[in-house]
Amino acid sequence: MGLDTDAVRLFVRAAEMLNISAAGRALGMAPAVSSAKLAKLEQSLGSDLLHRTTRKVSLSLEGADFLPFAREIIAQEEAALAALGKQTTTIQGTLRFAAPSTFAQLYIAPILPTFLEQHPDLTLDLRLSDVQFDLIEGSYDLALRNAPLVDTSLKGRKLADDRRILCAAPDYLDSHGSPNTPGDLSGHHLIAFQNRQPRPLTGPMGETARFDPAAAKSQLIMDDGQSQIRATLAGAGISLNALWSVHDHLRSGELIRVLPGFEAAEDNVLWLIYPKSNVLSPKVRVFIDFLIAEIGAKPPWEG
Repeated sequence: MGLDTDAVRLFVRAAEMLNISAAGRALGMAPAVSSAKLAKLEQSLGSDLLHRTTRKVSLSLEGADFLPFAREIIAQEEAALAALGKQTTTIQGTLRFAAPSTFAQLYIAPILPTFLEQHPDLTLDLRLSDVQFDLIEGSYDLALRNAPLVDTSLKGRKLADDRRILCAAPDYLDSHGSPNTPGDLSGHHLIAFQNRQPRPLTGPMGETARFDPAAAKSQLIMDDGQSQIRATLAGAGISLNALWSVHDHLRSGELIRVLPGFEAAEDNVLWLIYPKSNVLSPKVRVFIDFLIAEIGAKPPWEG
């Protein structure tokens, strides 16, 4: 069965906008033409992809199942045209990108105007949360992950290293003292991120230790990175943080590094990841290249 890729592209845009007429206009089609194209696509597939009422448009269950494949069809077409040198120089469409909220606030949001100025026909649909989204189920084109890349269904490009260090506010250390060894952490208030699982630490001479909130004098558990930093700044205790999230506070003296020779032992990396089955479409490629050039080439928190 051959599919009309223009109709598939229209379906993807309509699914993103939940407006068939607006999607058609964005692709240069009259409303009647766009409605007819979608109806013909649904007829060829034998399924209703969109529910239409006089007030709104919504995805059907079949439409939601077909959407990631539709995106793949468009990506394959764009990649094929690019390989033949026939890809339009205009990067357009919608790019769905998921990233940790804290990192996005600090480093991605400030540079978005530059990217959008370079690609005015591209729409960025960002989902920002410190809770990780499922790329495949969520139909995301790209995501930033600050965790080891262990999912074999995903591919990635390294953005930067992600070192984790211990720090606390001066007021907290004045009141409770500074730990001299990792074993001293059990007598302190520790702030944990998302759970109380112990985190392995490595010392300057290769020593091994643990940041273990469950064994501490008291624990505070938080699932939002920015809130964890705010609590640390307020003197709630000692926390294990990504260097990128606290380097400005360390420079200003608002936070002080605790046990400065020790870091999290995990080999954490900031990865730009995408589903392994996907062809890397031009819109995804230009965004990856932009983030690496603006952030990864010289990470602001290093040096």
